[in-house]
Amino acid sequence: MSGRRAGPPVGLPRFKSKRDSRQSLRFTRNGFRIRSNGKLNLAKIGDVRVKWSRALPADPSSVTILLDPSGRYHASFVVDVEPSHLPELDTEIGIDLGLTTYAVLSDGQVIDNPRFLRKAERRLKAAQRELSRKARGSKNRAKARRKVAKAHAKVADTRRDWLHKQTTRIIRETQAVYLEDLNVRGLGRGRLAKSVHDAGWSAFRRLLEEKAARYGRTVGIVPRAFPSSQLCSRCGHRDGPKPLAVREWTCGACGVLHNRDLNAARNILAAGQADRLNAPGGPVRPGVAIPRRARPDERGTHLGDLPRTGVRAAGAGGIPVL
Repeated sequence: MSGRRAGPPVGLPRFKSKRDSRQSLRFTRNGFRIRSNGKLNLAKIGDVRVKWSRALPADPSSVTILLDPSGRYHASFVVDVEPSHLPELDTEIGIDLGLTTYAVLSDGQVIDNPRFLRKAERRLKAAQRELSRKARGSKNRAKARRKVAKAHAKVADTRRDWLHKQTTRIIRETQAVYLEDLNVRGLGRGRLAKSVHDAGWSAFRRLLEEKAARYGRTVGIVPRAFPSSQLCSRCGHRDGPKPLAVREWTCGACGVLHNRDLNAARNILAAGQADRLNAPGGPVRPGVAIPRRARPDERGTHLGDLPRTGVRAAGAGGIPVL
């Protein structure tokens, strides 16, 4: 052991300050109450008017008051709720994420990329230009700063709302969803950084995993080393890497014309199903029957189970192997 922790280096602790971009204040159970008229009573503050977005499903155990850079206050409640599983379905899909189109599903559905930040760039540039011309420390600069923060908050809120709607629809319509483990951090440092951050791939995956756990669905993550864009989803022939400009290609073995994104989505679906069903040595392409499930004495042939422990390894994305 080297004695060093994994991950990026950690700096000195940061203490809360009134100059931080995110201000928060937490009240425990004895520090707040909800009035019958809908107001929120906070200790040493009093009654506060609240614009409720939804009814609380249970009695909250704590509330955190948040102040964002745009000057808006939010109340975040902590409640205990039981997961409500949806009826089981027999549909499973693979999703290939991209920038030209946000996502292509293995069943042929295409989700267009809304590009919220790109569409708001003109308004953002005008607000930031106005901010740069204000004297530091002046009240006009504080007003201009809030204007910039509100413009960015509108983009973030619109993107978050869109992601919630898309992930909710996918989780309701499918029993299992398979994604590729994209290196978002690395892509966010390249020449496509602005478009990558605007897409919000990490938030899309996080919301899918959270809603799948809540509603009894499955989300599988295919390793990033899997050559989803190089394999033919019909015959399994590996045709080699291709530049991003190539959107369609013909398999050199079976002669089938493939759409790059749709073919990758089908390969991701097949790879996720093979890993989930624990079929070592089975075919990893759609259209081919998955062989019988492995017996207990065959566990660990490719997922690294420990022998004679009774502990089963997890499949892609931490999903227990069936």
